[in-house]
Amino acid sequence: MRIRFDLFPGGKSKALTLSYDDGREFDREMVRILNRYGIRATFHLNSGFLGKPGYLERSEVKELFSGHEVSGHTVNHPFLNMSPKERIADEILQDRSALEQLAEYPVKGLSFPYGAWNKEVVALLPALGVEYARTTNHHGGFHMPDDFLLWSPTCHHRDMLEFGQKFIDDQPRHPRLSLLYVWGHSYEFNNNNNWDQLEQFGERIGRRPDVWYATNIEIVLYMTALRQLRFAVSGEWVHNASALSVWLSVEGQAVEIQPGETKRLVV
Repeated sequence: MRIRFDLFPGGKSKALTLSYDDGREFDREMVRILNRYGIRATFHLNSGFLGKPGYLERSEVKELFSGHEVSGHTVNHPFLNMSPKERIADEILQDRSALEQLAEYPVKGLSFPYGAWNKEVVALLPALGVEYARTTNHHGGFHMPDDFLLWSPTCHHRDMLEFGQKFIDDQPRHPRLSLLYVWGHSYEFNNNNNWDQLEQFGERIGRRPDVWYATNIEIVLYMTALRQLRFAVSGEWVHNASALSVWLSVEGQAVEIQPGETKRLVV
């Protein structure tokens, strides 16, 4: 029996997520545009900068990012790869704590300030409650990461129109999970006076029935639930111990396994 982990929620094979750093005031305009097109993003905030000139106010974080995700970016935006372990831990934990009070949910993600990391930084992350961390090393592909603690995006948003079209047109020879992951800073749109690029991206790729629009943490949680499915030796039976519905293909047919369900896989 051919069983493949090649489907996102709703039996879709494609997903889109965006990732934006720093918590600058231009996030307001970005959220307004994204909401119009049904596109969802993760916003990595430096809690120590909130309320300063040019940055968001602490009081607006929960409402502004409703439907999106608030994630960590450290308190003060240091080079983590040049910091003592104690400072790394404090920067990440204090940022998480402050943002959780504003968002009112657990903050489990991180983007590396300046895109700077090393193996010592990454090794600390699980103990600090971090479930994923984004780099700035864009790879130009649509594949899922091997390690969510070193999650590299497809492209910077300067190339979002090019890769958005490739993503829409992408028809892989073999079924697979296909993810378009775009990162950047909202102030770049303002500095370059090219908000129209984001509008064009939304018009081109927003509200498509074949795409799952997700935040970073939703992708992590979904993939965790998918990988933790419990199969019988024969593959005939599967149990979903998670609180999420997950989808897989059985002999090329989409099958949903609901939360807590034990299901016989017959097509």
